[in-house]
Amino acid sequence: MPFRDRIARRFNDSVSTRKNSKKYARFRGRRRSCNDWQLSPSPSPNQPYLSLTYDDVRSLKNDWLTDNNIAFWEEFLEHEVLTKYPQAHIVLLRPSMTFLLMKNKDTEGVRAALPDFRTITHIFLPINDNRNVSLAEGGSHWSLLLVSIIDGVAFHYDSLEGANNDEAWEASKRLASVLGKPLRFHYLPECPQQENGSDCGVFVCIIMRHLLVKRLLAVNAGEKISMSMAHKAIDSYGARKEMLKIIESLRKEGERRRLTPSSTPPRIE
Repeated sequence: MPFRDRIARRFNDSVSTRKNSKKYARFRGRRRSCNDWQLSPSPSPNQPYLSLTYDDVRSLKNDWLTDNNIAFWEEFLEHEVLTKYPQAHIVLLRPSMTFLLMKNKDTEGVRAALPDFRTITHIFLPINDNRNVSLAEGGSHWSLLLVSIIDGVAFHYDSLEGANNDEAWEASKRLASVLGKPLRFHYLPECPQQENGSDCGVFVCIIMRHLLVKRLLAVNAGEKISMSMAHKAIDSYGARKEMLKIIESLRKEGERRRLTPSSTPPRIE
């Protein structure tokens, strides 16, 4: 079975019907740079996947997710999901771009740095509560903002009882300025809640995929769909294993391609 088909069969493995709910603890989130551990070459025919460091992979095993982890997941969804839906106009904004949006008050400068949203219908934004622009590894929590431009609504999904509501509201206001249109902010308290101090980034990744694949891409244009995550539970341990398996599969596929001689002889101009 082709790699992409194997991965497609795993969609929704980590989202199930919620069986119980509990109180959850506050935690720290970490940000790292990428220097040494790389998935190369990528199985994508167009461009390589984001580089990942050893620390990024280690964090994914049992620690707080880094910016790189979330950016990699977004790029994976773009390559393996969104490329199958050319009619979709959805942007998965990287954590670094969301941070720029929130902290840089030069609206025109930010608009020039961000993607062109004029034909976009929905934007996913990972939200971090780092308030210190000079602290690369700042922040203590990840959450997810999903903006429906066509409906003028920003949905906030937070696995820690709305801990990032202020930051998500600020991101919504800043994005509204960039878009030049108002956005209604809507916090969804029925979002699945984490059970430990390190799973916020995992929840962001899995909720993002669920909303993208099972909601936005599962209906025809113009249809109405609920964006609630009520009665859903996330298997964070299984999600971590799944994401690590995806990374390892990409690494092996890249290594195989690197070692397999091309059947097409070189051409001389």
